[in-house]
Amino acid sequence: MSFRLLPEWAPQDAIMLTWPHKNTDWVNILSDVEPVYVTLCQEISQVQKILIVAHTLALKQHITTLLNNASIDLDNIVFVIAPCNDTWARDHGPITVANKQGKLKVKDFTFNGWGNKYEAQLDNKLNTAIATQAMSEHIQFDSINFVLEGGGIEINEHGTLLTTSACLLNPNRNPELSKEQVEYTLSQELGAEAFLWVEHGYLSGDDTDSHIDTLVRFAPNNTIVYVTCDDINDEHYIELANMQRQLASFTTPAGSKYNIVPLPWPKAIYNDEKERLPATYANYLILNNTVLVPIYGDDNDSLAISQIQSAYPQHAVIGIDCLPIIHQFGSLHCITMQLPRGFLQQE
Repeated sequence: MSFRLLPEWAPQDAIMLTWPHKNTDWVNILSDVEPVYVTLCQEISQVQKILIVAHTLALKQHITTLLNNASIDLDNIVFVIAPCNDTWARDHGPITVANKQGKLKVKDFTFNGWGNKYEAQLDNKLNTAIATQAMSEHIQFDSINFVLEGGGIEINEHGTLLTTSACLLNPNRNPELSKEQVEYTLSQELGAEAFLWVEHGYLSGDDTDSHIDTLVRFAPNNTIVYVTCDDINDEHYIELANMQRQLASFTTPAGSKYNIVPLPWPKAIYNDEKERLPATYANYLILNNTVLVPIYGDDNDSLAISQIQSAYPQHAVIGIDCLPIIHQFGSLHCITMQLPRGFLQQE
C-alpha cells in the first residue's frame, strides 16, 4: 500500500522540540526564549505528548526543573539526549509518511543548514538518535540522499504538495536536479500526487530561501491560508500582491478554486542591529484539535487568530507570544515538528 505525507491536522502522538542551549545562537537571549518553550510545553502537554531533544544530560535535568516549576506533567514528556547545533525542529526533524492502514515510515532527508549557510552536521544526525531512543520499533527508517526541510513543504488531505520555487529549486539544495526530478523524488518519497509551486513572496530576515510555512499554509477542505501586506510602502507589498494573485489562480486537481483565507500583516519589527525580523502569522502550529498561533504584541494579533479560526473551525485557536523567537529569524512552526499517531515507542 502506498505511503503519503500526512497533512498536519492528522492525529498526532507528539510534538518535537529541540531545546535551545548555551552553545547555540540563542545564548544571549536564553532567558527570554526558554519561557516561550515552557509556555509551549504547557499548552501542548494538555493535548498530547512532547518529544524534547536535549543537547546533554545536564540540559535535560535543567529542562526538567523548568517544567516541574511550571507544573507540567512529566509523564507527557519524552526526552532524547543528542548533541545539536540549533533548535529548528521543523527543518531537521523526521518527516513521516503513512499508508491507509496507519503504518508509518520515517524519511530522514538531508539537512544542510538551509543551503550550507550554517553548521548542521549534528542536527543532520538527530533523526537517527530519535529513531534509536524514542521511535516505535515497527517504523521503517529511510535515509534519503535529498536535501529537504519540513518548513519547505505543505501537503493537504488530497495529496497536493505546496512549496516555493525559491527554496526547493535553489541550487544550494539539490543543484543537479531539475524541477521535474524534484517533483519525481517528492512523489516517490512523500506520495505527492500534484504540485503547486509558489513563485512569489518572501520575508525580510528569513534565511530559509522562502520556506512555504512562513507564507502559505494548507487547511482542510481545499483551503489555503496566506500572508498579505496592505502597506504600499512596505518592501514586501508587490511580491505578496503577486503571490496573492497566483494563489487565486490555483485550482485543485478536480478543477475547482481553492478557498483562500488572508492573514493580516504585523507591523515591522527590528532587532538591535536594525535588521528586520520575519514576523508572520502563517507560522502557526497544528496540534490535535488545537492550533497555536504566533503573536507579536501587534494590533493585528486578534485578527490573525480570528482568520485562522475560520480556516480550522473544528480546532481551538490559542495565541503564543513568539516575539523572542523571531529574534533568531524564525517562529512557532519553525521550532516544532509533529509526530503522527503511532510514532512513539509504546510504554
